[in-house]
Amino acid sequence: MATTTTINSSYVGKDAGLYISAALMEAKTLDHLTIMDNVKYKAVVKSLVGADFVQDESCDFTPAGSLTLSEKIITPKNLKLNVQLCKQDLLSSWESETMKAGANNRIAPEFNAFVMSYLAESIAASTETNVWAGADAVGGQFEGFLTASTGAFAADGNVVAVAKTATLDAGNIVANLGALVDAIPATVLGADDLVIFMNQKQYRFYISAMSALGYIDRHNMSADYSPVFEGMNLVVVNGLPADNMVAARKSNLFFGCDLMGDSAQLTTLDMASIDGSDNIRVICKYTAGTQIGIGSEIVHLS
Repeated sequence: MATTTTINSSYVGKDAGLYISAALMEAKTLDHLTIMDNVKYKAVVKSLVGADFVQDESCDFTPAGSLTLSEKIITPKNLKLNVQLCKQDLLSSWESETMKAGANNRIAPEFNAFVMSYLAESIAASTETNVWAGADAVGGQFEGFLTASTGAFAADGNVVAVAKTATLDAGNIVANLGALVDAIPATVLGADDLVIFMNQKQYRFYISAMSALGYIDRHNMSADYSPVFEGMNLVVVNGLPADNMVAARKSNLFFGCDLMGDSAQLTTLDMASIDGSDNIRVICKYTAGTQIGIGSEIVHLS
């Protein structure tokens, strides 16, 4: 009688974090946010703003200037992923030479990791979308930066708002980028981590506009090309909603999580030994949330 290969494994802590973290790295926005990990429940985001410290010299000690310390709370939301997959569907994508012979002995040792990779794309896509437009009140979502009324931008109340001239297209993308840049506070201009976020569609408008202006090389750019506008880096992300662009510093946008902490859990369970089916169940548990520092140093075009 053939021995049936089953997968019953539980990964906790660092091992779980490696899988989940690898998935979230595909959420491109996170590359340009300040990551606060190991947040078990809540964490404080502190902002320090000072002005007018320097004064004329005198013999006396004379305090001068103003120093304002403000705090905001980032509260990552507990999320989970419960998925049931059929081995038949997965095996069709798995390289045949890695499988063992026989109807039962067909699972390669690396198959468990393959299942995790299979789910990584959906985890990344969900995170990418939620960072910008997720709503905590909606199941499976966490609060995003741009969410109306409740998002970090709206809750702060000081984010610089710029109205777009019209629905963004190749004909007006340059004018709208110009309006966005004009609204960036002088104290932020020139910062090394200042970027402009745009989505894939807007980036195509930008390429088309640059080409129309005579920059023909934009049609033939290599993978190493770094898009800029008036000296500022353009960051292309998938989750930013249509007709929205944001200018901000990486050090002023925060993503909180506990993905590498010891509470992160990822479990795969082969149901063959339980109910005789060809199903694999996958359980992922993680947390995610967003927050900003100084709202007046962020510009949002919509």
